[in-house]
Amino acid sequence: MIAPTLTGRDVSIPLGGLLQMSDAEFLRYQVLIERLIGIHLVPIKKAMLSGRLAKRLRERKLSSFGEYFRLIDDGGDLVERQIAIDLITTNETYFFREPKHFEALRNQLLPTRKEVPFRAWSAACASGDESYSIAMVLADVLGERAPWEILATDISSRMLASAQRGLYPLERGKLIPPDLLRRFCLRGTGEYSGTFLVDKNLRKRVSFGTLNLVQAIPDIGYFDVIFLRNVIIYFDAAMKRQVIDSLVERIKPGGWLVVGHSETLIGLPPSLVSILPAIYLKK
Repeated sequence: MIAPTLTGRDVSIPLGGLLQMSDAEFLRYQVLIERLIGIHLVPIKKAMLSGRLAKRLRERKLSSFGEYFRLIDDGGDLVERQIAIDLITTNETYFFREPKHFEALRNQLLPTRKEVPFRAWSAACASGDESYSIAMVLADVLGERAPWEILATDISSRMLASAQRGLYPLERGKLIPPDLLRRFCLRGTGEYSGTFLVDKNLRKRVSFGTLNLVQAIPDIGYFDVIFLRNVIIYFDAAMKRQVIDSLVERIKPGGWLVVGHSETLIGLPPSLVSILPAIYLKK
């Protein structure tokens, strides 16, 4: 049961043993988050936001969400701001999520690409599940010694640190095809029982880095495929178009943009054409 929220006050209210975020405080966070990372939090997300930040308030010995806002607002603590972004943007992910995308990559895109090297970008890689799923497909189809590479970026430094380690609970790999699981993953024993580790040779093929999609994209080259799944659903129409336009510039002709199955691209850039569910070809 969710405790009732007192609204209309610019103060956090302890209620039922929980710290409650006021509507005025939520509005300030809403504006700041959209400006920093392009995500628009609708009012029903207030409970999620306050829940994710409450533990951090306790760790910093702060008594209100207003105090924490002042800590991460302009001119505040940049390290703490990154921690807040990490907490807000953490989402569920797992290996071979939306598996038809990886089947299409294997069976339809890779056979058509003759350029060397093949480059893929996992543009919101979170904890790396998607990036290593792509790597397994490329290693299987192109070969482990072939000239291919993957760039994996995310706004969350905490997620990137986890991704670089490549250690996951076994349940996160339940959709990995058995042959790929056997070849590219090491089952943990002893204190690591219940986990698996992505093979180090595969980990070396993935380069991780911090990147904010709503800011100008640096010169990172061009890609045969960009995965941007389950991200733009959080953007408003204008921000969605801005991000898509900037990514399309980084796709090679004949390359693909892959979004989430629950996402649609309304008002496509003229260079994109839909070819499969949630997959777009750059002409």
